[in-house]
Order: sequence, then C-alpha cells, then structure tokens
Amino acid sequence: MPKTKSKKKGQETARPNEPVLSKKELAAKKRQAAKERKAFIQTIITAGGIGAVVGTALFFTASPILALAGGGGITVLWVSFVYPYLALWLFVIYMPFAGTVTYWIAGGNAIFQLAKDGFAIPAIIAIFLSLKKQGKPLIIPKGIRIPLIILSISVLLTLFTINLPMHLASGNPPANPMARKPPEGQFFFQGILGIKVLLGYLPLITCTYYMIRDKKTFLLFTRLHIVLAIICCGLGFLQFLMLTTGVCQGTDHLTGRALFQATLDSKCLVGGSLLYSPSQNMIRLPGTFVAPWQWAWFLIANAFLTFASAFSDPSLIWQLTSFLAMALVFTNAVISGQRIALLLVPLIIIIMLIVTGQLSKPARFIPIVGGLAGLIMVSFILFPDVIQERIDSTVDRWNASPPTNFIADQADNSSQSQKPLGYGVGRATNSTRIFGDTRLIETYYPKLLYEIGTLGTVAFLGLVTSITVATFKVWRSLKDKVWRSYAASFWVFIFFISYQTYYYPLDVDPVAVYYWMIAGLVLRLPDIEREDLEERAALGLDEEENAKTKKKKKKKRK
Repeated sequence: MPKTKSKKKGQETARPNEPVLSKKELAAKKRQAAKERKAFIQTIITAGGIGAVVGTALFFTASPILALAGGGGITVLWVSFVYPYLALWLFVIYMPFAGTVTYWIAGGNAIFQLAKDGFAIPAIIAIFLSLKKQGKPLIIPKGIRIPLIILSISVLLTLFTINLPMHLASGNPPANPMARKPPEGQFFFQGILGIKVLLGYLPLITCTYYMIRDKKTFLLFTRLHIVLAIICCGLGFLQFLMLTTGVCQGTDHLTGRALFQATLDSKCLVGGSLLYSPSQNMIRLPGTFVAPWQWAWFLIANAFLTFASAFSDPSLIWQLTSFLAMALVFTNAVISGQRIALLLVPLIIIIMLIVTGQLSKPARFIPIVGGLAGLIMVSFILFPDVIQERIDSTVDRWNASPPTNFIADQADNSSQSQKPLGYGVGRATNSTRIFGDTRLIETYYPKLLYEIGTLGTVAFLGLVTSITVATFKVWRSLKDKVWRSYAASFWVFIFFISYQTYYYPLDVDPVAVYYWMIAGLVLRLPDIEREDLEERAALGLDEEENAKTKKKKKKKRK
C-alpha cells in the first residue's frame, strides 16, 4: 500500500477520503476521547463496587459460588447495558469457554451456564433501545418481517393455548377418576424458556449488523474467531494428549455401562462431560464445551470460519494463521471421536473450494489440497486406532440406522401424533427439562413439528429461507473478489444450518449464536465493500491492480 504524505505539525494523518484535522479539532477529539475513557472507568468502578457489596453479602449468607455469581453477574449486567457493543465482543470471546468456566471454576453451578447471557441480553436490549431512539430499522433484513410475525403469533398461540392450560392442570387430580393424570411440571415457564431457545438470539442479526461498522471491525471479527479456534483446538489437543499419556484417567478403568457413558467425573483439563474408553473403541471429547456434541459443532462451524479467512483475508500473515487454525480444526475432528465432525469437516472444505471458485486458481488450490492430503496421512499415522474406530463406528451406525431413515422415522412419529399447534413450546427442548419432562427428538424440524405444530414449523422455515435468500443476494451483488469470497463462505454456512435437521445445533451454543451473527455480518458486506472501494480508489490501488492484471494476461498470452 503506498504511503500517504506526511502532514504538518498539529495535523492528524487521516484516510484519503477523510478531511485532515486541524490543531484545534485534534485537541477537541483528544478531549472527547479522554472524557469517554473517564466515563468508562467510572462505570467499571461503580458496577464493580455494587457487585462487590452484593458478592460479600452472599459470601457470608449463602456460598462462595453464589457470591461470585451474584457479584460478578451484577457487574456484567451493568457494564453490558452501558457498553452494549463491547459486551457483544466479550460475549463472543467468553462463549467457547463457558463450559470450562461452569465446570472447572463454578463446580457445575447451573447459574454459570447462563453467564454468557449476562453479556448478550442487556446488550441486545440497550442496542434496540438506542436504535429505536435514533429511528433506525430494528428488523434486518426487511424480508424476515412477515415470517417472523407469523412465527411469533403461532408460538404465542401454542404458549397460551397448550402450555398454559397444562401448567394450570399440573398436579391437579382429574375430574374423572378413570381419566389419565395430567403430567406435572411448570409448563408455562418451560414454554417461555423454549421461546428464548428458539428465537432468543435472532436479534443478534441486527446487533451484529450495527456492530460491524467498517472493514476494520469486520476483519477484527473474523480474525478473533481464528484466534479462538486456535486456542480452543490447542486446548482440545492437549486434552487428548493428557488422556493418552495417562495424566487424566478417562473412563477406561470403569466397568459395565460406565465404560460407554460420558461423565463429568472424568473431565480433563477443560470442558465438561467426557468419555475416553479406548479399550472399547469409545472416545467422546468435549473440548472446551459442556458436552462432546457441542464441541463437534464448534469444529464444524469453524471449518467455515477458518476457510473463509484462509482464502479471503487481505493479510498474508492472517491467511497463514487461518490455515493453521483450519489444520487444528481438522486434527480435533479426527481425535474428538465425533463421527459427524470427522465426516463433515473435510466435506465442508471440499464444498467450499468448489463454491468459492478456488478450484479455478491452481496456484493456490494445489498446495492446499496437497496440504490437506498430507494432514490426512499424518493423522492416519499418528492416530490410526482413533480413525479406524471412527470409521468402523460410522459404518456400523449407518448400517444400523442410516441418517436418512432416522430423520424420516422421527418426522413420521412427530407428524402421526400431530396437533395443529403442537404439544407445547419447549416440550422437546433439552435445556427446558428443569421445568418439566421433555420428549427426546434428535432431529430439528421433527422437534419443531412436535412443539409448535405445522404452522409454526412452516413459519420457521419461511424465516430461515428469507435469511438464506437475503444473504445469497448480498453475495451475488458483491464485485470485489475478497468480499465476494467471504460472502460465499458465510452463505454456505447459513444455507447448511438453515436446512440441516440432523440433531439440533440451532438450539445450543455455538451454532445458536454463530448462525444469527454471521447473517448480520453478511448483510453488512455491501457497505463495507463500497467504503473499501472508495478508499482504494482514493489511494490509486485499483489502477495498480489493473496494471498488474494486464501484465499477467500478456505473459499468459506469450
């Protein structure tokens, strides 16, 4: 990038499309920055002081864990409401480590499982109040309005006509002694929590759209995920090494059914429930998350994120760092013991190579394919038993219950006993079982069909379809190859998550967060591209690139 001319003393070096600040304007800007820093420190001190008082009171009246939760919670809620965008950044950073914090610091206290929402919910509320005050649109993109309204009406109808009567009837003996006793539980509260699981993070589309203001914040977001992927996958690899070397005992010393069940008693280094019984060819590692299958979907999601940065980041250093992250994601997919991660991570990389047009660039494509092939060979050499066990397990599971048949059976079971408005919001959502018994349905859309009925399921499909279409239009509208490549990578992720129904990643972290945030990220790309092109035009970079392209074409012709 060519250097900009130096400015006179007392003036600030600005971007080409920005006016140069005078000495007086520069001083005013510094005073404003100092004022903002002072306000931030005062907010931290005030919130921390009140949190300390509450924490001290809980320490002497309850327990140290509740003191930490109460005091820290008040501080986080306060700061998150006052500085919502900062809270969203902290939310993204904290989420992959929430399981580790919950089980290694908080001893599994359920309150800490909701700690991440202490960042997200106040931030969402504050951002929406601010946008309303400024008169800016709250629903982005506009195309989701109608399906969102239909879905909201359908879900509320189910809540008040199914969940509420069940809640009121719970525990009461039936009028007819021969009639079946109604189930017991707090089904209305189960429904409210079910709505939060279903749509609680949807506002992150809007929040991310306004949080990502320019190219700088966009790259900060994507690069932050690369750093998180490297840290989490590095810890996951250390977890595996500690188990294989005997530093952590695992579950191989147990007997009977315990040999085949993940347990918190065997947690190792990071994360929660763990299963490590190599004598029985059973390995299920949780990485930094609460449960193994959450770790699997973290790896699957990061296959998209690391690929996007590896092939699209404008910095060579960050491209190489992203390739390292992608290699670590693949390695953890191999050693985690998760069939779905081992199958999908390499498949996703292949699909992304095709969709993003990397196959048309042999100079970049061949080294990557060679590197992936080498990585696969090294994995077979270093972890032959693990890979063979995963392959055998996948084949056996497929033969016993093919995914297509499994999904069809679950859909058939949900549709046969179908009610127009379903059986109650949250009634098949695992995280709502604290309020009542839940039905185990391991596929997403059959689960929705059971909970909110046909109307609600169709409305949800309409919602994700409108998001998929809107982000597709953004991708196809972009002209610059860098932003177009980013949009293509992220759109494939949105499309894949919108319609996949095997298990329910949209119900839990991290996909329940990444899906909505990445949608907002893609919708912001046209503005980022426009600003970037204006800046490049002002610097004369476009002319330089055009000249280089012409030279390359001439060489090819010769």
